[in-house]
Amino acid sequence: MAATMLVADLLQERQKELELSLLAGAKGVRRQITVSEINRPGLAISGYLDYFPSERVQIMGLGEHTYLKTLEPSRRLDVLQKAFSYKNLPCVVVTRGIKPHPEVLRAAERVTLPVLRSGLTTAHLIGELTVFLEEKLAPTTTIHGVLMNVYGLGVLLVGDSGIGKSECALELIKRGHMLVADDVVEIKHRLGGMLHGTGAELIRHHMELRGLGIIDVQKIFGVSSVLDRTRIELVIRLEEWRQTVEYDRLGLSDQTTSILGVRVPEIVMPVRPGRNLAVLVEVATLNQRLKYRGQFTAKDFSKKLIAMMAKGPAEKPSENRKKAKTREKEK
Repeated sequence: MAATMLVADLLQERQKELELSLLAGAKGVRRQITVSEINRPGLAISGYLDYFPSERVQIMGLGEHTYLKTLEPSRRLDVLQKAFSYKNLPCVVVTRGIKPHPEVLRAAERVTLPVLRSGLTTAHLIGELTVFLEEKLAPTTTIHGVLMNVYGLGVLLVGDSGIGKSECALELIKRGHMLVADDVVEIKHRLGGMLHGTGAELIRHHMELRGLGIIDVQKIFGVSSVLDRTRIELVIRLEEWRQTVEYDRLGLSDQTTSILGVRVPEIVMPVRPGRNLAVLVEVATLNQRLKYRGQFTAKDFSKKLIAMMAKGPAEKPSENRKKAKTREKEK
């Protein structure tokens, strides 16, 4: 789901880091910020409002301030009122500690638009604010499963309750891999189509094991056994072995699953007594790493097999010997 935040939350959470102060529009601090992109309203304050991205936080730096200074006060107020009239405009931030023109504050107060001031430079503020908003406003979902970092690859183990996800994760931890989240995995869709997973704050670095209860993985196995977050690059779905199901034995198909609209490679792994799931997960992860490098073992093997079949049936060794003897006699 897409997240939103209030201008009041921005002030509360980043007031010190971004050197923010509220100059006008205090009654509008409950306006919502819905996108992480930032805009500089140079065209808007010049009077051109076509394609104006009013849903973004508007940053007014030295360039905008200097341009407004060239306008007559009445003209300045007119263009600012038109630019500030959009209902979905969250707030305006003036950078470099600049004292804004009185018309900026007057136009903002008329529509209860929050005007903030930051002591940071424009470029610095845009960078810091973009990173913060991307984290806060990224589409988020929660999945029941276990998230591990195996050989540097984020692996999400999913399946029915009691199928053995936590036990498999425990064995992977013993083999030197890192736990990110158990039971509840919080996933965010970051820019670039990347999925990042982490654990819920309350139960982070803890595991629930039937018969043992809740354990602290970091305290038992050490700080190197846990990781706060990782990118999700492979989903392994554990399910009970069923005789009626034909499981993939060649690995030629590229099965995927969708999480927050992002397609992620998925492997369905049947579970039955005697299968070492931890080893299978390790091999699946290493094989996926090869695929990311352009090496698809199953397809390469299939190509070799097809090429061999195209040459026709191979001659039997006995037939080769007979042909050799015939050639010797002819000599």
